[in-house]
Amino acid sequence: EDSMQAFVRAALAATTALALCAGAPALAQQGNRISITTGGTGGVYYPLGGGMANILSKYVPGMQATAEVTGGSVDNLKLLSAGKSEVGFSMVDAAWDGYKGQGKFKDAAVAARTLMVLYPNRMQIVTVEGSGIGKLSDLKGKRVSTGSPGSGVEVMALRVLEAAGIDPKSDIKQERLGAAESVNAIKDRKIDAFFWVGGVPTAAITDLAATPGTKVKLIDHSEAITAMNAKHGPLYVKGIIPANSYSGQDKPVENIDVWNVLIATDKMSNEMAYQVVKTLMEKKPELVAVHKEAQNIDVKYQALGSPVPWHPGAKKYFEEQGVKFPN
Repeated sequence: EDSMQAFVRAALAATTALALCAGAPALAQQGNRISITTGGTGGVYYPLGGGMANILSKYVPGMQATAEVTGGSVDNLKLLSAGKSEVGFSMVDAAWDGYKGQGKFKDAAVAARTLMVLYPNRMQIVTVEGSGIGKLSDLKGKRVSTGSPGSGVEVMALRVLEAAGIDPKSDIKQERLGAAESVNAIKDRKIDAFFWVGGVPTAAITDLAATPGTKVKLIDHSEAITAMNAKHGPLYVKGIIPANSYSGQDKPVENIDVWNVLIATDKMSNEMAYQVVKTLMEKKPELVAVHKEAQNIDVKYQALGSPVPWHPGAKKYFEEQGVKFPN
């Protein structure tokens, strides 16, 4: 639990900045095929994972990397554990559950190892003007999507509802949709609100905000943090989504942030972990060109660490870059 405390203390102190890394070409590796599991098509994991796969395939000799669409964090950890993929995106709360063998992983823990700390994921509770929802408690009695099954969104959404005293089975009409599907459902007036945890801006929400006759509204929910951290460990930090992050969103929103990590298992070789991390950090400008959330992938955030132990190969690279790890 000590690493968790250190992780959150550092996360609270962290501020966004841009660091560009340049370095030597990667060492040759032969015949390495790696699958990177991401999330749904409407979020940030998928385009970012595609960018990572392209960079690794292009710059690491002999490596062929592909990005797969999945349900998200929980699915990714299960695929890693089953040996069906080598690298996966995850929110730290889902990764921590996987590593500890708790929650959705109580049947089997995952031998997860952190490759890198990515960017803060922002919880967004999205509705539209005219839904009658202005605050968290207004979700009672409404049709609400809590994220797709197998996603980290669902894990976190259920924790927010629980902290707010809302029972997803009896107090709301629960749907389980990803970002893109939620936006379609809200446009068709099939749901009133949805939970999403992702980068800002998330493409699907940008699309909703641009729909004629629709005014997007994000709901403050930072009041849930204290109860969530008391129950689940210090995983969540308060964030602000600035005004005008989405068209028509005219005031800032107090939300909950949770960091994203790139995860492998203890089966990945130290050499491969080192190469993957080194190449992604050195080619960061190419990742930023794919999605601007990649600006937040920074050497300095690695010391926030992750509740999940570091892969020794990844740790070696960051230590060479001057990162001092708390443990």
